[in-house]
Amino acid sequence: MSHAELGRVVMVVPTYNEATNLEWIVRRLRAAHPSVEVLVVDDGSPDGTGAIADAIAAEDPAVSVLHRERKEGLGAAYLHGFRVALEAGYDVIGEMDADGSHQPEQLHRLLDALADADLVIGSRWVPGGSVVNWPITRTALSRGGNLYVRLLLGVGVHDATAGYRLFRRTALEKIDLTSVRSTGYVFQTDLVWRTLQAGLRVREVPIEFVERVRGDSKMSGAVAAESLRKITAWGLHERRKQLSRALHRRTR
Repeated sequence: MSHAELGRVVMVVPTYNEATNLEWIVRRLRAAHPSVEVLVVDDGSPDGTGAIADAIAAEDPAVSVLHRERKEGLGAAYLHGFRVALEAGYDVIGEMDADGSHQPEQLHRLLDALADADLVIGSRWVPGGSVVNWPITRTALSRGGNLYVRLLLGVGVHDATAGYRLFRRTALEKIDLTSVRSTGYVFQTDLVWRTLQAGLRVREVPIEFVERVRGDSKMSGAVAAESLRKITAWGLHERRKQLSRALHRRTR
């Protein structure tokens, strides 16, 4: 189906040391969806990723590059990219990894679902979703982490940590990006939570997530632990608010 009614679409692709992957994934994206533009946000990669991005952009006017001086975390890179995309007037602003784990050939699933949503998530953990080349321990960690998010925050999203997603610009404007302080991977859960708190529509569509075959993953035990601590703090804060509201209703 045509996605012209969605307006201008850009995928924000953060990079840090993705020299072996960037051109490959951008070429795939532009071939699969010629009308979708690309904004590469490079965090000062020492392996030359930024120069590769510039070379791609020099050949393709639908590709632009945002150079940041240093690595400050995934969330910080996305926030910068979102601000630039909003200022440029894009109607739909997306996220995807540069390592090939998010397949550009499946982007149409997210675009289709955005017809009646404010945020669409490409989910590994809904019926039809899957992961390729993950050890059972990482699968268990991701499934368990997302179950924890659902139970603690009381949300119905099955893959709140996913990084393949599309936002309507109106959604990003409503959740107030200037107040977001998450800079690491917990940024993904933070924005889902904020979107739901704002009363906006979130949909999940199944994707096949493919573990990277080139380069090094940025995920680590320390990163996962940081995310867990922040989500726990949010959840406890929300439970206290719910309890306070319940007590207030009972005492009126």
